Amino acid sequence: MNNLNLILVFVFVFNFNTSYAFLNNGKNPKNTFQMGKEFGRIQFESYQSIDNKLTSKDKNILLIAAYTAVGDVSSLNSEIQLGLNHGLSINEIKEVIIQMYAYVGFPRSLNALNVLLVVIKDRKKEGIYDFEGRVASPYPINKSKIDFGTENQTRLVGKPVKGEVYEFAPVIDQFLKEHLFGDIFGRDIFDFREREIATIGALASMRGVENQLLSHFKVGLNNGLSSAQLFEIVEIIKTKIGISEGNTANILLESVLNSDKSSMLIESKNSNFVGSVSVKIVVTPDPVFNTQMAYVTFESGARTNWHKHPSGQILFVTEGTAFYQERGKSKKIIKRGDIVKCLPNIEHWHGATLTGPMTHIALTPDLSKGNVIWLNKVSEDEYGSEILK
Repeated sequence: MNNLNLILVFVFVFNFNTSYAFLNNGKNPKNTFQMGKEFGRIQFESYQSIDNKLTSKDKNILLIAAYTAVGDVSSLNSEIQLGLNHGLSINEIKEVIIQMYAYVGFPRSLNALNVLLVVIKDRKKEGIYDFEGRVASPYPINKSKIDFGTENQTRLVGKPVKGEVYEFAPVIDQFLKEHLFGDIFGRDIFDFREREIATIGALASMRGVENQLLSHFKVGLNNGLSSAQLFEIVEIIKTKIGISEGNTANILLESVLNSDKSSMLIESKNSNFVGSVSVKIVVTPDPVFNTQMAYVTFESGARTNWHKHPSGQILFVTEGTAFYQERGKSKKIIKRGDIVKCLPNIEHWHGATLTGPMTHIALTPDLSKGNVIWLNKVSEDEYGSEILK
């Protein structure tokens, strides 16, 4: 390295450290993770998903939620410090704890917030100034709170949520939609996948909420969590919370993954599709062939939303004519006998043309990586109305 390069490196380091010390009233913070993250100069390898495993951030979210749920103040204190050291922001930790009050009650949530406050104060005394993090974006102004919450709930579950209990007590349905799924899940500090990690962590740590945990395992699968990641969550609960809680969660998860899915009908109102679509699953994943195969029939004009598959998907058209399009590429017309290989994590959509219904076989391999991640709807302009020759 020549003299000029040495001078430039010295000036960079000097300006970086002195600028940060100035922002912190002249104090030199000990925690370089927070310092680096605030200035956007450090990439956290611990936050990168490796081999379909939970990231450090995922595990921090999971255990902060779990310890909040069971009221383990000592373990929560340690996990908060670990999360801050890994680069989790103060506002992200707040967000986990705030979400928890909807599942475990105000007392546990307020106790956890007080633990976070004590941790931050103690770290400041040691010269550690943690990254505050961004705040949530404003809520949409063109939607009512109940419409916004209903949309979020439907996206999470994959279809409109109905039930006798909501007819029996309509106000609880209103509170769920407006407050839990509108006010809380509508805050974009976390995505739905991360919020489901927190929810599953809390429910798996408590007793007497097996039905809710069962439902949220399904919701997790619908929002980007793979079966392997869910089993990892169960093992963490077993190790950190209790063997009994972990075993119960494992039984429930196994029942979700091994449930009879031989045939089901997706309603036309399902938020992941436009129009009438029926799905008949003929091969379900098992320990040997971790693959799913289904016959999918689209009525005229029906189509999927934009979506992607972590391990890809193969489509084989058996009847009719279809549209297929990958993000950023031209739309293709595929017909009976055509095969399309959708590469992993490539955003795409497919569906019937306006000339009539279409059926294809959908083969999804290696479901340990996850099944499908649903995205936004296909616009009318994207769908189009070409007349096929």
